[in-house]
Amino acid sequence: MSQAPQSHESGHEGPIQTPQQLLIAVVAAFVVPVAIIALLVNYVNSAARSAAGSDALSAQATAQRIMPVGTVEIKLASTNAGPRSGEEVYKAQCVNCHGAGMLGAPKFGDAGAWGGRVGQGDAKLLEHAIKGFNAMPAQGGGDFSDLEVHRALVYMVNGSGGKLAEPAAPAAAASAP
Repeated sequence: MSQAPQSHESGHEGPIQTPQQLLIAVVAAFVVPVAIIALLVNYVNSAARSAAGSDALSAQATAQRIMPVGTVEIKLASTNAGPRSGEEVYKAQCVNCHGAGMLGAPKFGDAGAWGGRVGQGDAKLLEHAIKGFNAMPAQGGGDFSDLEVHRALVYMVNGSGGKLAEPAAPAAAASAP
């Protein structure tokens, strides 16, 4: 009995048909991974180098980043200037609230608002002006001598119809040795 010739087509064919295709597949299997490894090494090493034109790590850039946001400047008043007048203190500090009547502050020039307060006496008004009262902070939030605060109080009361005497500067204590 003779057997029929068997066919080599059993359904197990690969994508490589010729020796040229085999050679190309072998070369590609070697070259592609080597190229990928070379690119990865280049990528990892490039992070350590600074880019062209970048000065983010320079001494000047670092100094600018850690520079203070603001500065403190202390101004000393001239010792020869003497105490300020009531009007100067009023315009520098008191007008902020007493000019508009904010938070219940008696307005400058409003005799009705100042009337009851003046009835308490000059000493009580001065105590409230120096130490603060209700929403008003001590010295109205300013930094003045007691004489300057007293002068500002007299200026506001007299500007609102009151009749308080202007406080005099203390005797020349500075002339003592």
